[in-house]
Amino acid sequence: MDVLYIMIPISVLIALGFLYIFIKSVKSGQYDDVYTPSVRILFDDELVKDKKNN
Repeated sequence: MDVLYIMIPISVLIALGFLYIFIKSVKSGQYDDVYTPSVRILFDDELVKDKKNN
């Protein structure tokens, strides 16, 4: 039972750390580009063909 008094505050600190990192990454604009990943797969073949032709 005593271990719970140690584990709960540690888990809360870890959760707050992850929350801080997530908020920092959202504010820096890391998740702003939602269009490029969905279209990237369509352009991969054209880039490979161009490299082979040169």
